[in-house]
Amino acid sequence: MLITRLVGTALFLRVANSCKLSKMGCDENNCRNMKRNLTYLSQQHAAELDQDLFNDYKFSVDQLMELAGLSVATAVAKVFPASSYNSTLIVCGPGNNGGDGLVAARHMTGFGYSVAVYYPKRTPKPLYENLLCQCEKFGVKIIETLPPINEIKDQYKLVVDALFGFSFKPPVRDVLKPALDALIHSGVPVCSVDIPSGWDVEKGPGTEAALKPELLISLSAPKQCAKPEFIGDAKHYLGGRFLPPGIIQKYNLTLPPYPDQEQVVEL
Repeated sequence: MLITRLVGTALFLRVANSCKLSKMGCDENNCRNMKRNLTYLSQQHAAELDQDLFNDYKFSVDQLMELAGLSVATAVAKVFPASSYNSTLIVCGPGNNGGDGLVAARHMTGFGYSVAVYYPKRTPKPLYENLLCQCEKFGVKIIETLPPINEIKDQYKLVVDALFGFSFKPPVRDVLKPALDALIHSGVPVCSVDIPSGWDVEKGPGTEAALKPELLISLSAPKQCAKPEFIGDAKHYLGGRFLPPGIIQKYNLTLPPYPDQEQVVEL
């Protein structure tokens, strides 16, 4: 009983301190220490954390997708504002990462971007069909074929990579190879959702020919491939301000506080 009370008190203090920091911001030393001790999830723990959110905390897929997509759109707007990067191509894959991209497309349209979505392998489920319908109703252009790689930079100033998420395992399917090639060779800034597509979730890019995004938006918690030695000079934001205290305790997460009412925080 005493141990339980002590653990509960420690968790309360940890969450309370996080809330306090999120309201007032962290000073330079605290922020530096937080980033040094930042938690990076393995592929297995990332999958287990998601399942805990679904099973133990009763989040629905579309609920988390909406929060994630809004976080992506918000982070993109902070780094690449619509005033300078108004024409955007979002490349969506067949899984939850692609769903995040569809949500981001809708929000980015509301933020003032002209958005096109390339969605080569569509998921035949009502959730994804509804998200696609919402995109169309909001004025997002759904393109059936990619422009030639050397012409992408003439049509778009920014590309969002929502192709593969943390469940990705090689090889890349043939139908998705042109999309990945476009991300790698487009010649315009790329913003990757949670995982740079084609990367090993734990070991990073693997080769010099891999995708090199200018912005990475980690969701829930950063994955191991998001460590500084892998992403280099890329901007890195964390989004998904929805982790319950019990999840933070179970996975022993050290994450920076979100400032004020922000949905994302720069790492």
